[in-house]
Amino acid sequence: MSSRMAPGPVAGDVSIREAVCVHTSKIYDSCKDKDCLENMRVYLTAAAQENLDNGLNVRARSAELLWASPMVEPVSFNRGYYTVDIRFYYKIRADVCMSSGLIAPIEGLASFTKRVLLFGSEGTAKIFTSDIGPSCVDRNVIDSTNLPRAVVEAVDPIVLSLNVVDGCADESPEPLELPQYILDMFDSPIVSGGAGRMIVVTLGQFTIVRLERDSQLLIPVYDYCVPEKECAGTGGEDPCALFNRIDFPVNEFFPPDAVCEPEDYRDMMPVEE
Repeated sequence: MSSRMAPGPVAGDVSIREAVCVHTSKIYDSCKDKDCLENMRVYLTAAAQENLDNGLNVRARSAELLWASPMVEPVSFNRGYYTVDIRFYYKIRADVCMSSGLIAPIEGLASFTKRVLLFGSEGTAKIFTSDIGPSCVDRNVIDSTNLPRAVVEAVDPIVLSLNVVDGCADESPEPLELPQYILDMFDSPIVSGGAGRMIVVTLGQFTIVRLERDSQLLIPVYDYCVPEKECAGTGGEDPCALFNRIDFPVNEFFPPDAVCEPEDYRDMMPVEE
C-alpha cells in the first residue's frame, strides 16, 4: 500500500482536518545582501541643475527607491541556475543653499545594477492563464513562461554621503536610456549633464532576492479560517464615542528618549560640499 499522502480527510490525527492541494509560489532559492553603492552619479532635473550651478553648498535630504526591475536568464553551464540582473532607480533629494541665503530643494535620478546567481530548478511547461490575452503578449513573453519568477524586496536606502564635483569642460552629455514610467516620476525633464557641477551620492541598500515557481502543494488543513474580530464601522455611530476609543498620540507631542534609536535615522545624513 502506498504511503503517499492523498487529498481528503486525514484519519488518526484529530488536529488535522484534511489534506488539500493548493496552487502557490514555491521559493527555490533566495539571498540577502547589503550593498554600499559608492559615488553614483545623480542626474538632476533642469531646474535643479541651474540651482546647483548657482548655489553655495548642498545638504542631502533623502533617497527614495522608485523601482527595481529584475531580469532572469538561465546559466548555460550550470543547469537549474539563473542569473538575476536587477536595475534599481532612486530619487535623490537635497537642499542647495543659495547666495541669497534661501534654501532651494533639488532632486535627481540615480541608478544601480547588480547581479545575483540563484537556483531556480528546471521547467519545460509553458504556462498560460486567462489573466493575459493573446493581444497583450509577444514572442518573448511566451518563451519566458517556463522561467522562474524573480522577486526583489528592498527598502529605501540610507544616504551615506553626498558630494558636489565639477564637471569636465569638454564633457559631452550622454543620452540617458530610461523607462518612461521612471521619467514620469519627476516634475521636470532629467538632464544628462555637461560642463556644470555634478552630484555624486553613496547609498546603503538592503535587499532580498528570491526565485520562485508556481507549484501545486499538498498541505494539512486544521480548520476553516473564520475571522474572530467583528467589523468596526462608523456608520450611525456617535463620532465622539469613536474618537474616545483612539489612544492619545503621546509620541507626536514629546520626542523619544536620547538613549533610544531615532526612527528617522535615515534623515541623519552628514553631507557638506
